[in-house]
Amino acid sequence: MPLYQAIILAIVQGLTEFLPVSSVAHLAVVPRLFGWTDPGLGFDIALHAGTLIAIIVYFFKDWVTIIGNGLGFKMPELRPDENNRFLLWYLAVGSIPVGLAGLFLKKYAEGPWRNLYVIGAMLIIVGIVMALADYIGHERKNIAEMSWADAMIVGLSQALAVVPGTSRSGITISAGRFRDVTRESAARFSFLLSTPAITAAALQDVRELVHSGGIPPEMRLPYLAGVLVSALVGLVVIAFFLKYLRSHTFSVFVWYRVIFGIILLALAFFRLGG
Repeated sequence: MPLYQAIILAIVQGLTEFLPVSSVAHLAVVPRLFGWTDPGLGFDIALHAGTLIAIIVYFFKDWVTIIGNGLGFKMPELRPDENNRFLLWYLAVGSIPVGLAGLFLKKYAEGPWRNLYVIGAMLIIVGIVMALADYIGHERKNIAEMSWADAMIVGLSQALAVVPGTSRSGITISAGRFRDVTRESAARFSFLLSTPAITAAALQDVRELVHSGGIPPEMRLPYLAGVLVSALVGLVVIAFFLKYLRSHTFSVFVWYRVIFGIILLALAFFRLGG
């Protein structure tokens, strides 16, 4: 795999993992668009590792406090809008549905569902859901005011992220908005909730890679570039998106998803039916 391809795909991953536009959709389309070969499992791990590093670095202090508080230690308080003593357990319980979905549906998500029809349709459907959630939802609650019901509903929604084209951040932020969580708080909770899921996915990929013989020597430099570039881009995107949501709606992402989805469905139809 040429180094420039690794860098481009890492930029795509860093941009789309945290914005509500579906990283899977973009990583499925970009190589096809340019006629690149599948980079393989090793590079998937690099991209997962990079975005995991980004989210851990950005929320490191939060996670230290969240874990300490959840285990009963006296820790410095979180931001006032995050200071919820049940937050660790909200995140733990909310992570169960996606874990079960990944366990039972992974073979479909990585197999028959990974096609342009499914990806295009989910881009459009979740885009409409995002628009509806943002229209109906009120800016009433922050993370400190979330309930067990809020956490469970957002956690259940994350299970849908195994379907290609859904977008983990898009569907979980929408669930938060339906529960009247503010845009920024819904995004922060979504990112915190994604940490266990991304970690589990990365560890599972590592296990499969080890069983398949490890990273080929020629992939080591692209692997390193994938980790570093996706981590750096991811950090910038997280900071940008959280700031953006303080004064903007999701409309630009909704329109992007719908238009992108229509393009993918048209490509699938004319390529397969023309």
